[in-house]
Amino acid sequence: MKRKISIALAEWKSNPKRMPLIINGARQVGKTYIIKQFGNEQYTHILYLNLEIEYDFCKFLETELSPDKIVQYLEAAKGVTVDAGNTLIFFDEIQVSEQALTSLKYFCEQAPEQHVIAAGSLLGVSINRNKHSFPVGKVQQINMYPMDFEEFLWAMDREKLSEEIMAHFAKDLAMPEALHDIALKYHQQYMIVGGMPAAVSSYIETGSYKSVQLIQNDIIQQYIADMSKYSTTATSVKIRACYNSIPAQLAKDNRKFQYKIVQRGGTATIFGEAIDWLQFAGIVLKCQRLDHGFIPINAYADLSNFKLYMADIGTLTLHSRIPLQTMLSPIEVDNIFLGSLAEDYVAQAFVNKGYDLFYWQSEGKAEIDFVLQIQDSVIPVEVKKGHRNRSRSLGIFANKYKSPYAIRISKKNFGFENNIKSVPLYAVFCI
Repeated sequence: MKRKISIALAEWKSNPKRMPLIINGARQVGKTYIIKQFGNEQYTHILYLNLEIEYDFCKFLETELSPDKIVQYLEAAKGVTVDAGNTLIFFDEIQVSEQALTSLKYFCEQAPEQHVIAAGSLLGVSINRNKHSFPVGKVQQINMYPMDFEEFLWAMDREKLSEEIMAHFAKDLAMPEALHDIALKYHQQYMIVGGMPAAVSSYIETGSYKSVQLIQNDIIQQYIADMSKYSTTATSVKIRACYNSIPAQLAKDNRKFQYKIVQRGGTATIFGEAIDWLQFAGIVLKCQRLDHGFIPINAYADLSNFKLYMADIGTLTLHSRIPLQTMLSPIEVDNIFLGSLAEDYVAQAFVNKGYDLFYWQSEGKAEIDFVLQIQDSVIPVEVKKGHRNRSRSLGIFANKYKSPYAIRISKKNFGFENNIKSVPLYAVFCI
């Protein structure tokens, strides 16, 4: 399947100052598939090592980190010739080996001619670095996320529809109602299927949401297994409790994360490490509250107040146990949790675009779902699940912080009125 990260991989390969590359991401987002595809298309050979099963190689790294020695070992052990520039060395599941991660530093310093990519599901979480430090400044890092809605349309062979969406977004021009309805239908499907490539492939092949949910459930079980595998027993219990609380957290009117929902008497001291684990594992997305809407907005983040979203909307839909008939209803259902799902979907889309996640609350009742810094402007964003979208908060924020315009995301068609840019739910990837 076509993925946007392929462009970044091609740029990395052609960069004369190229460093070893680390692709970070949760399990099952497609890291291994896309890197192997890239290797097969761009190199004569690809040397693939899954460090979860390469026990002998990991043992060798305990005593030797020299790139020349590593290459010699791999040539002898695998019966291959490593031709610098024509061979891609791919360390998969690099979080298993602290030494493998450290070796990337030496590839950068001593063997820059070698093309090395590493992928990790829990990078920065699972490794207890007592002897070796992270190779800061010696590696390039790219975060990979589940497929966004545009990539979903590509997979569904609807690339022309995505092009029409982008064109109408740029002009604030309403889509023809027939196309608008078609795009909303695909978005409805995406809210259930989500962006995990295996789930998308299953849906394309079978058209069955049940088969999709079987795959999503398997992914959740892998997450749970990792919670035990890569943390202590006590910490894994806390991680799972925080993870399981997310639907309940999002169901509240005030979606700020509350430790007491996880456990009576819960505090940041008790659960802070567990939340960090989920975040670094790529399973959840953290959205910080802003004290002010000034540039740069990240300088005004309130670190103690935040919301948590799941990184994949399909997994959240399954995990929340919302009935599929509610999701697929042809009429606008008065279900508050659908608004929570819409927010999560937007959060996922923004992170895919490279935005940091922030929200804003006034001392009164005004709240802005998301605040984006777009170049030198601060733009408030409001998310609505349906067509009804009255709110005073956008105007309050825009007036207070002199925003040039505001964005309202809903089921309504494109438009621009009263300094509010109307963006349909299916077009968030354009923002």
